[in-house]
Amino acid sequence: MRGFYVFIRGKKFVDKGKERERAFISSHRVGRLATVDEEGKPHVIPICYVYNGAYIYSPLDEKPKRVPIERLKRVRNIQSRPEVCLVIDRYSEEWNQLGYVLIQGTALLLQAGEEHEEALRLLREKYPQYRKMALEERPMIKITPKKILSWGAV
Repeated sequence: MRGFYVFIRGKKFVDKGKERERAFISSHRVGRLATVDEEGKPHVIPICYVYNGAYIYSPLDEKPKRVPIERLKRVRNIQSRPEVCLVIDRYSEEWNQLGYVLIQGTALLLQAGEEHEEALRLLREKYPQYRKMALEERPMIKITPKKILSWGAV
């Protein structure tokens, strides 16, 4: 898996910390996606997502929207500035259980095709609600992580 290995003197070792981050990302169901518009104004929204160990996918689903998909703020922001940040966190009244993973990366809109189909299959495994939605022709956000940071009980 890309980004989850360390090389010491030419030998490859699994980075156990990154394994914990990967498990944390995969096990959670909601993240907060931050995008930035052309003027530098941030925009943060909660998203459902799936992580395949290399990329994060989030559909532009059939939940009610105030505007057509192409006019959604996150879509316009990604098209003009693809740099994004995704935070996946856990809150607990037991503060020693607090934790988050912060993923900095780039995003694009993925259209129908083989990769889209595989991401949709994974999303439908994770979220039964998507099994009833016609998402095959709808674009999907694909995030390529560039840096993954974590804090706390991850």
